[in-house]
Amino acid sequence: MRSTSSARPRTFPVDDTGVVELTRALVRLRTVHELQHGGTEAAAAALVAETMRGFGWEPEITEVAPGRPNVVAVVEGGGGPGPTLAFEGHTDVVTEGDPDRWTVDPYGAEVRDGRLYGRGAADMKSGVAAMLHATRALQLAGPFPGRVAVCALVDEEGMMLGAKHFAATPLAATIDGAIVCEPEEGEICTSAKGAIRIRVDLHGAMAHGAMPQHGRNPVAPLGRLLVALADLQARLQAEHPAHEHLGAVYLTPTVVEAGSVDQINVIPGRATVCVDVRTIPGIDHAALVATVGGLAAEAGTPDGVTAAVTVVDDRPCVEIAAEDPLVVALAAAHEAVLGEPARYGGVPGATDGTILTRDAAIPTVVYGPGGKWIAHQVDEFVEVEDIVACTHVYAEAAHRFLTR
Repeated sequence: MRSTSSARPRTFPVDDTGVVELTRALVRLRTVHELQHGGTEAAAAALVAETMRGFGWEPEITEVAPGRPNVVAVVEGGGGPGPTLAFEGHTDVVTEGDPDRWTVDPYGAEVRDGRLYGRGAADMKSGVAAMLHATRALQLAGPFPGRVAVCALVDEEGMMLGAKHFAATPLAATIDGAIVCEPEEGEICTSAKGAIRIRVDLHGAMAHGAMPQHGRNPVAPLGRLLVALADLQARLQAEHPAHEHLGAVYLTPTVVEAGSVDQINVIPGRATVCVDVRTIPGIDHAALVATVGGLAAEAGTPDGVTAAVTVVDDRPCVEIAAEDPLVVALAAAHEAVLGEPARYGGVPGATDGTILTRDAAIPTVVYGPGGKWIAHQVDEFVEVEDIVACTHVYAEAAHRFLTR
């Protein structure tokens, strides 16, 4: 295709076959974190480290939790001083769920009609393979200023332990920009929603169902709280119009627990509501949590029920300007390689980039192979052509960012 960029792309010696085969090898490894079965990302981390060594790199392997290693390699450009660019991806995947719902083996890495199928094909083992091969192609193309940090981290699907650990390292403090290689279907995502996971415990008093006057039932307050949360969401959406790329703010109750179906004659002593909050710029997280606490207390007051609010996790909304050198380099690379204008978007959830920006002040942008909405679904897939194209874009973007 004809390039629409003002500068024609360089030709980088990307191993098109190699990046696809590495993706397949990674997909074949079941790297679901499951405490009860001892499942971790270790096998994928080992393959990433082996690949890095095959490229002549010296990966640093750091176990951030038992059996859960971050793998990071720094590739010096050999062209003198310059910026430090990071490519980042995660090696864990979510469970495949019921394998009978899949029409392919979730870990078979089957290629059919131009698509590579399997859990993690898009989210995000293709992105991990692409960032490794792109950096290798950049290295083979000749000296470049600065350096590239290639980071394969653990636990993105959980509490982001890998990103939190890496963000605290001396290396992270030197990084000038990071491309997070999550699947975004060709969009350059310059923003990501904030996320708060809130747990509300309503404490009453247990009693016999025949003698409710001797107890303090938290179930009715639970219901009032759910209604109040829906009203709060409506107010926030009215006060904060939908973001161009991120959409609206949401407060979604995801867990409701109280009592036992085996003992319907018992008034429970406690009820629990968990809320998944997704925010956009302009929303104060601390104020929102305080408001939820106030609503919980108010809901319990008529019944003498008290409330305790716990913030399980708090991830800010992050944004990067379209004029940032990292975004400019990536957009120019996309246009030069693919011959089409860059498209911009936002990440509906958080990524490791959220943590890198929050904890290490690293400018981050999210861009990678795979459909934006395919993650965590049955028959997950990535277009083979997309893997190869993104690898070339990554190499071009790195060159432009480092030589600006």
